[in-house]
Amino acid sequence: MSRYTGPSWKVSRRLGISLSGTGKEIERRPYAPGPHGPNSRKKLSEYGLQLQEKQKLRNMYGMNERQFKNLFVKAGKLKEGKHGVNFMILLEQRLDNVVYRLGLATTRRQARQLVNHGHILVDGKRVDIPSYSVSVGQVISVREKSKNLEIIKSAVEALFGRPDFISFDAEKLEGSLSRLPEREELYAEIDESYIVEFYNR
Repeated sequence: MSRYTGPSWKVSRRLGISLSGTGKEIERRPYAPGPHGPNSRKKLSEYGLQLQEKQKLRNMYGMNERQFKNLFVKAGKLKEGKHGVNFMILLEQRLDNVVYRLGLATTRRQARQLVNHGHILVDGKRVDIPSYSVSVGQVISVREKSKNLEIIKSAVEALFGRPDFISFDAEKLEGSLSRLPEREELYAEIDESYIVEFYNR
């Protein structure tokens, strides 16, 4: 199953969550897309709720189903912590997500493109795999030739604050995961227990 590359606003409205992080798509039209969107009041079944939560998180991080499930299985093999929370932490450790969290890109899609095109270094070495798992303390930086890219400059200037588990040097355009995030610092609108139930059916 290939990654979805269509309009993200339609998906945001369908799931009732802002995938862009701005909230504009939900504010403008707070109902599902399509002619019946404003009048649809269909109650979801238990399975429907589980599927919806899974789709919210999967689309938020822009992953295909196989990648998403493989990471879920990996989270289940960790000896400490809850399965759902470990899963969300592993998602946060993806390189494309860390680039987004650092503020080097305005969206995760843009961050993935920067990684794919070789603009990002990990501990001084080029890594072009968006799913690369970043460890605490690893230095994520922008390649010297790419530091003047307008999309990176504008993204850094536009960002207001970063999560507490991220450290960043705006002059050097480099940063790192200073520690793993706590559950309270991640998305409150996601109920990870539904996702665990979905895959453990």
